[in-house]
Parts: sequence; C-alpha cells; structure tokens
Amino acid sequence: MADDPVTAAATVPSPSPAAAAGPIGHSVIPIVNKLQDIFSQLGSSSTIDLPQVAVVGSQSSGKSSVLEALVGRDFLPRGSDICTRRPLVLQLVHLAQGAEGNVEGAEWGEFLHLPGKRFFDFAAIRREIQVETDREAGGNKGVSDKQIRLKIFSPNVLNITLVDLPGITKVPVGDQPTDIEARIRTMILSYIKHETCVILAVSPANSDLANSDALQMARIADPDGSRTIGVITKLDIMDRGTDARNFLLGNIIPLRLGYVGVVNRSQEARCPKVLPT
Repeated sequence: MADDPVTAAATVPSPSPAAAAGPIGHSVIPIVNKLQDIFSQLGSSSTIDLPQVAVVGSQSSGKSSVLEALVGRDFLPRGSDICTRRPLVLQLVHLAQGAEGNVEGAEWGEFLHLPGKRFFDFAAIRREIQVETDREAGGNKGVSDKQIRLKIFSPNVLNITLVDLPGITKVPVGDQPTDIEARIRTMILSYIKHETCVILAVSPANSDLANSDALQMARIADPDGSRTIGVITKLDIMDRGTDARNFLLGNIIPLRLGYVGVVNRSQEARCPKVLPT
C-alpha cells in the first residue's frame, strides 16, 4: 500500500532557522548588486539607500592597500599623488569551489561599462581603471563624481560591496578646481550620510590621528560612531617612541565597531626587483 502522503510529509525534518537564513542572506546580496547597477545606468539618484561599505581617507592614507588586502590582488592605480579620482564601486562576488562552469581557482573582473568582457589579468584591470578615469576626469589630476563599477569574481573573497572614494586633498594640482577639498568632502558625504552605509575610516598611524580627516568626516555623518570602523594603517613606520595603543583601544575617539590595525606592504614588496644573474 502506498504511504500516506500526510504521514510521509510529517516525517520530513524542517530546516533549522540558521540553515534557512544562510541561503536567504546569500541571495539578497546579488539582488542588491543588481539594483545598484540599474540605478547607476539610469544616471539618477535612487530613492532606495542600498547597503554598502564606503572607504574614506586622506590622500596616501593607505586606502588602496586595504582594499587590495580584502581582494588578495593588486589591481588599483598607485602613485605619489591622487590616484582615486572617481568613485570606484567594487562588488566582490564569492565563487563556490568546484561550482559548475567555473575553473577551480579562477578569478576575474568585469566592468559595467564593458559588458560581457572578462579581465583575468589584474594588471589589465588597473589599466582599464586608469583609462576610464582619464576618459571622464581628464589626464591632469581632475576629479569626477561619476562612478566606475567593477565586479571581481573569486573563491577567495566575501560577498560584499565596497566604494573606494577619492582621497581628501588640501592643495589643488593640475586641472583641479581651487575648491577641490570642499568638492571631495561633499562627494564623500553624499555616500556616508546614509544609515545603510558602513564607514571604513582609514587613517595613517604616522600622522596626527586626533586630527584624522577620515574620522572627522565619519563623525559628521555618524556622530555616535555606531556604523564606523576605524582602520589605522602604516603602524610599522610610526615615529620612534610613539604608538597607536590608545586609538586602537578606542580611548581617544570611541567607535562602537572598534578599530583595526594594518601593516601595509611596502612598494618594494609589491614590485620586487629582479636581481641580475
């Protein structure tokens, strides 16, 4: 006799709340990423504040190194002057190991302005960011608020959306307007003012942390420090006899999410010289 369908259904264990939450959480992030792409293509401000992490800091504070550490690859423009001249929306997409259609260990990037084209060479991603920046902002240090959108697919990343914003600069150079500092601060605030934005405030340890531009901007948008994470870079090149202990412990500027100390790779480590044989 066939099994009673009611009895059979009753014997099937229901998924636990934790198991059910996992797939739902993973499915929401791609939807949010797709919405961000759509709103970006519309060219107008959306009425939905989508969750993201904004990376804020002064020029040469080590923002690029922090982002590259999250990805595990070198792919951002570098130099002694302003490098990030357009907001870079970086969507990290985790690839499951052995997923169907994916070569094991494969990593690549895709730009929204070049649909269908995959960049497996991360040096080529850096060059495309530079070319696209120059196309919109010019080749003489100009700054634009028009986004560059990049997705990186890798088995070594978490599903997260980061926004790399231009570094705060004091003195205009090249084609930058005289009020460049005010313009960049306004651009940064337009991202971090939303309650759905987590602020990654990057400050170099070899400067006066009490006067950090990143922490000052974060305090304007997030007065109680409830959605700001402090990142202190360049701990290895602080002046002898000084330390960042009180900042890392939150004794100077308290943040509810705390601080993280980072030691950046040196330029020599990023670009090792080939010794003659």
